[in-house]
Amino acid sequence: MAEHEACILGLRLAVDMGVQKVLVLGDSNLLVHQIQGEWETRDLKLIPYRQCLHDLSQQFRSIEFRHIPRIHNQVVDNLATLASMLHHSDKAYVDPLHIQVRDQHACCNVVEDELDVELWFHDIRE
Repeated sequence: MAEHEACILGLRLAVDMGVQKVLVLGDSNLLVHQIQGEWETRDLKLIPYRQCLHDLSQQFRSIEFRHIPRIHNQVVDNLATLASMLHHSDKAYVDPLHIQVRDQHACCNVVEDELDVELWFHDIRE
């Protein structure tokens, strides 16, 4: 139920901001298949959530739901954390996030080689 509520909140925010194209990434296989109509929603508590998601989905020019297995959802978790830190008002504008996939850790991309420089602990050792 929490993933349904999070999805609804995210889509309402997108509607409020005038977003027209949405890609929803989620780690709930159940939610993704139910909202796409591929699986039946049997739990009576979830039917109103599914209907709300369906109604919200109609407000976008393009919307796609994709399942991300939990083992691969580190980016999803990080985006959810970022989204929870955003403060939204009626006239808020949020710059799009540009995500780059690197072949090494980010800290390696900012470290520059220092040639002929003493190690950081040199003065302590001396």
